[in-house]
Amino acid sequence: MKISFSTLGCPRWSWQEILATACDLGYSGVEVRGVGKDISVPSIPAFSDENLEKTKADLKRLNLTIPCLDSDCCIHLRETEKATTAEIKAYIQLAQKLGVPYVRIMATAPVPQPVGAVDEAYVQARTVELAHEAMAHGVKLLIETHGVWSDSEKLARLMSTVSCEGVGVLWDVHHPYRFMHEKPEVTYQNLRPWLCHTHIKDSSVTDDGYHYALPGFGDIPLEEIAGVLRDGGYEGFYSLEWVKRWDTTLEEPGIVFAHFANYMRTL
Repeated sequence: MKISFSTLGCPRWSWQEILATACDLGYSGVEVRGVGKDISVPSIPAFSDENLEKTKADLKRLNLTIPCLDSDCCIHLRETEKATTAEIKAYIQLAQKLGVPYVRIMATAPVPQPVGAVDEAYVQARTVELAHEAMAHGVKLLIETHGVWSDSEKLARLMSTVSCEGVGVLWDVHHPYRFMHEKPEVTYQNLRPWLCHTHIKDSSVTDDGYHYALPGFGDIPLEEIAGVLRDGGYEGFYSLEWVKRWDTTLEEPGIVFAHFANYMRTL
């Protein structure tokens, strides 16, 4: 089982601290969604042209990979189309230089809950356009089970109309279960043809919604999810997305990253 953690979970750590922790705790990779004050991955100093070769050498020396670069580019917004295209191209080019297979994009509002509506025909056209750009660079864009796309049947319908090797699916295991009440087997079967990467989260229901919990301490059926993936032959990463950057009340990264590594080994 290949495990990684997203840098969302350690917003105050330096890149070197992130790499050292991942190595010490036996992780296989680090998923990148900002480092320090730089939330846009192409702006992170470690990935600048002058530092890129050292960064790649450090990753190799520590036997770590980057499974995915996570953008917050929202391809459903017509009014930001030009800027979004430019930013996604920057992510694609960086991924190619780093040898990273995937770039996460958004196709709905950047909030977990399925709120609002999207023009599905526009999203489909944009996905095809950008997926061909990614494919030309040996990279694949991933649309996450997020927002309105937490409905895995809806996302599967979109993917079936795209028919391009330059796009796949990222299964955030929290959202379809929490918001759409989908059984893990249903989500997996809907998304299996396109599934490339996973985000692992846990949470507990509260009076006003839910609260994120340490993996195994909430009520998301993570053991069942891991079993569905394993039985289906999934070989990608199980990546912890601990949203500490957005919620500073959550437990500190050193505690959570160690716990996740130990917990996933029990599965």
